[in-house]
Amino acid sequence: MMTVSQHDMANAIRALAMDGVEKAKSGHPGLPMGAADIATTLFSKVLKYDPADHHWPDRDRFVLSAGHGSMLLYALLYLTGAPEMGIEDLKNFRQLHSKTPGHPENFVTPGIETTTGPLGQGLATAVGMALAERMLNAEFGDVVDHRTYVLASDGDLMEGISQESIAIAGHLKLNRLIVLWDDNGISIDGPLSVSDSIDQLKRFESAGWAAVRIDGHDQNAILAAVEAAKAADRPTLIACRTIIGFGAPKRAGTSKSHGEPLGAEEIAGARAALNWPHEPFVVPTDILAAWRTAGARSASVNADWKARLSRLDGAKKAEFERRMSGQLPLALKAAALHYKLKLADDSTEIATRKASEAVLAALAPHVPELITGSADLTGSNNTKVVATPAISPGSYAGRFVHWGIREHGMAAALNGMALHGGYIPSGATFLVFADYMRPALRLAALMGVRHIEVLTHDSIGLGEDGPTHQPVETLASLRAIPNFNVFRPADQTETLECWQLALEGASTPSCLALTRQNLTQVRKQFVEENLSAGGAYELSPASNGPAKVSLFASGSEVEIAMAAQKLLAEKGISARVVSVPCMDIFLSRDVSERRAIIGDAPVKVAIEAAIRQGWDAIIGSDGVFIGMDGFGASAPYKKLYEYFGITAQHAADAAMAQLKS
Repeated sequence: MMTVSQHDMANAIRALAMDGVEKAKSGHPGLPMGAADIATTLFSKVLKYDPADHHWPDRDRFVLSAGHGSMLLYALLYLTGAPEMGIEDLKNFRQLHSKTPGHPENFVTPGIETTTGPLGQGLATAVGMALAERMLNAEFGDVVDHRTYVLASDGDLMEGISQESIAIAGHLKLNRLIVLWDDNGISIDGPLSVSDSIDQLKRFESAGWAAVRIDGHDQNAILAAVEAAKAADRPTLIACRTIIGFGAPKRAGTSKSHGEPLGAEEIAGARAALNWPHEPFVVPTDILAAWRTAGARSASVNADWKARLSRLDGAKKAEFERRMSGQLPLALKAAALHYKLKLADDSTEIATRKASEAVLAALAPHVPELITGSADLTGSNNTKVVATPAISPGSYAGRFVHWGIREHGMAAALNGMALHGGYIPSGATFLVFADYMRPALRLAALMGVRHIEVLTHDSIGLGEDGPTHQPVETLASLRAIPNFNVFRPADQTETLECWQLALEGASTPSCLALTRQNLTQVRKQFVEENLSAGGAYELSPASNGPAKVSLFASGSEVEIAMAAQKLLAEKGISARVVSVPCMDIFLSRDVSERRAIIGDAPVKVAIEAAIRQGWDAIIGSDGVFIGMDGFGASAPYKKLYEYFGITAQHAADAAMAQLKS
């Protein structure tokens, strides 16, 4: 039998990619055909992975940042012998409920490390994976000893998030991060020169990376470049000069091969050019065997790793396995309960951002996997636990990350840390800057990762910085993301409860919207139950007969609702107050449970220093809303609340007017 060449192995990827796209009548054949030599080199000679064990903690991570080329990944999973990926799955590309969706989805396809598609996100997520690897290595030693590889496109490098991410990786000297750039010089609009003239190698070098350009169809050159990158003291960019749609006689090297099927005639020409005379979806036995041998290459390495893990100190081994499983430490609930008992006697007026800082100080020692950080607002977000060291370039034994003013890169990197395993990552900035993070937060929700953001200065209550910093619409926009919990606690006790819920949310990312201004303690008595867990609860029942008014509020406006309740009582009007620390959780409950909390008072009033959107699900379209209908202004916060009518008196007057109508 003749020896199968690496060229033949690469052509198997090309053929499967063009066949899958052709059968689906939809997809992107250009990247898989152009990058097949890169992928073949990585998966047959470089990557430490085991197709039979996708969850092996010490596997190398491979991220296809250019997610439109998903047939590359699916072909590799099939060829290397992943048991979940059969040839019928490749034939079912882009079909409903298939394992082969149009862009890689880690929650659908076993063996996919992260969901990609929005360009730049994969590269940025990989930065978090590479950081998590170094941090776990600092904690647990050589049972964590792997690399993160990224295949990125021109589009990935043009997106703004790429600059934030390469700056983070370069600064932190994440030398186990290797990016292979599919440098084909083509974008959808045509030659890259129509829109871009950046020298990417110099750009990466200026950010602290090593960078080299090679022939992306020369597998020996690819291997040599990767081996050099593995020995580098910094992250590496390998610019692999390729031809998009390699092998297609008329479309290779053009944008026509990017995002549409090649067509029967072009595929026939490609088969001839590649010397691939086989029927669609047929891989000759010898070539498939060569790929399966490549797939089995690291099984012994996996076995050796398991033996190494077994030799770890018993307690350390148990902790590593707990961390990688995502199970929370048993001590968390006891620590939270102990702190809640302490708060029952605390009537201090305090901003919820400061309350959050105190919660972190109480809980973080019991949750060693919790990583905090901030996008250059550490002193304002209050997320730095005093006793916790910060990560620094080349030194990874810490639990706090200074992300710099890079909100988007931070959020995507936190996704990577969560996906890698071993950590519960949290970041922080001002709530208004969640707009800079939204694509990464949306992906976190789609993937269902435990990712927490502390978003302070959450309303017009931040005051003098004015409307550029006052997030009147941001709560509604974040609440609109499916599977994303927006917590807005009213006091210290709710802040504790919301932090606990965020930590327990194994498959739901979340944010805590916290105040700059001090708030009164509205929870006066100790209750062991986490009342915030239902999303909304009756905080203060009507005291003088059945309620005629239900007052709903979140965060800083709960104390306003409490004051309005008192004003109404003075007028002989019975009112109740419902705190809504998480509208998302509340609206996910059964109708009967929601109705029980909403109640049947004839007048329903919602109070929130933000826009109305979302509140009609609770108060109805005829309900009274006390809040914002436009942007804020620059002034001391108490003046702003008075000016915009977000006051107890205004709420009480509006409720009484509604009762009379």
